[in-house]
Amino acid sequence: MSDERQGADGRHAVVVGGGLAGTTAALALADAGVRVTLLEGRPRLGGLAFSFRRGDLTVDNGQHVYLRCCTAYRWFLDRIDGAALAPLQKRLDVPVVDVARPEGRRLGRLRRDALPVPLHLGRSLATYPHLSLAERAKVGRAALALQGLDLADPALDAQDFGSWLTAHGQSARAVEALWDLVGVATLNAVAGEASLALAAMVFKTGLLSDPGAADIGWAHVPLGELHDRLARKALDSAGVRTEVRARVTAVSPEGDGRWSVRMPGETLTADAVVLAVPQRETHELLPAGALDAPERLLEIGTAPILNVHVVYDRTVLDAPFLAALGTPVQWVFDRTDASGLRDGQYLALSQSAAQDEIDTPVADLRARYLPELERLLPRTRGAGVRDFFVTRERTATFAPAPGVGRLRPGARTKVPGLYLAGAWTATGWPATMESAVRSGVNAADAALGALGRPRPHRLFAFEEAA
Repeated sequence: MSDERQGADGRHAVVVGGGLAGTTAALALADAGVRVTLLEGRPRLGGLAFSFRRGDLTVDNGQHVYLRCCTAYRWFLDRIDGAALAPLQKRLDVPVVDVARPEGRRLGRLRRDALPVPLHLGRSLATYPHLSLAERAKVGRAALALQGLDLADPALDAQDFGSWLTAHGQSARAVEALWDLVGVATLNAVAGEASLALAAMVFKTGLLSDPGAADIGWAHVPLGELHDRLARKALDSAGVRTEVRARVTAVSPEGDGRWSVRMPGETLTADAVVLAVPQRETHELLPAGALDAPERLLEIGTAPILNVHVVYDRTVLDAPFLAALGTPVQWVFDRTDASGLRDGQYLALSQSAAQDEIDTPVADLRARYLPELERLLPRTRGAGVRDFFVTRERTATFAPAPGVGRLRPGARTKVPGLYLAGAWTATGWPATMESAVRSGVNAADAALGALGRPRPHRLFAFEEAA
């Protein structure tokens, strides 16, 4: 069936991909008065930030957090009426437990005071027990050097963060207990395998731009409630036609400035197309001449994230989350209430940069992580394990390796009317929900300019808050 309904209805845009990038682009275009069709191959929206049912539990495929400095994702939450369901901390506070220290002396905290940058972290760093006094002093000097880097300098992309830290006096312990504690979770790579440009962006924006920039927010409901149900409701209210289980097989120019978007059983005609799918799928759909070097998309590597899920018969953790040192465990989150569990406690372990474990059998992961949780959380000793399972995202993010910046394309292609979105595009951010939303805004902005439509002011309000 061919879609010939546009024409009388004005400009028509097709967005391919219903993750955060595609949903954002669709909402932005619709808010500007463009008629939009959103096509998603999966049976749901949300991309790689989604939920599923396991018995009586609603489970997120992985733990996702955002920071106060993530102004675009915060705009997205407001736009879908979901901000109250994913609140921010009033003030940054991260418990950090080192299992290698004697019990009673294991807990440290990374938290901020109500002071201007960089004094807001001064007391926390001065009393951080997981580093020596000399290491803390060197961390402060490295932070000041990091603050002085110019994020627009292309040379930063070619250098790895680990070498820069070593050159600035950071010990292996300081990298483990501080820099990688934050960096692995945000970049999905250890310092030695991360671009200095992306690492500097994370630390400068999150820790050195505004006192509250690093305050942490997370969904207190299943991610599917936000990124699927509420997003779909917002799309419906905006007049977007949303189709799931709609896999696009080809995108091609028609020769009159319009575009043909094909999927089994239907062909759509559009004035603009936004490809908001992963880089390899984008490469497959790109028409000839759309990018100068389309093969570069295939050079953008991917990095996995492993999530370990454990349901105990009792409460074993009082904090909403914690970070760990001296153990393979990285971050532990309490997902009890969000999952719908009525008694006991459900913990989710988020394991980034998990190349060595992403294909490890569940039985082996159970044998490894349950004892590690007993080391980390004494109350798990003797607690009953009701369920243990894992979720694996083998291509969770693009790999933030040195040199990746030159491979990431912008929103505009060489062919008028075709735009790109996705966390992997050139947003300046690593592969985060923030990057995904920003990419959708960038693609919509480029398309609106070409279509002669004004930018909706509320869409770009987050830029003023940044």
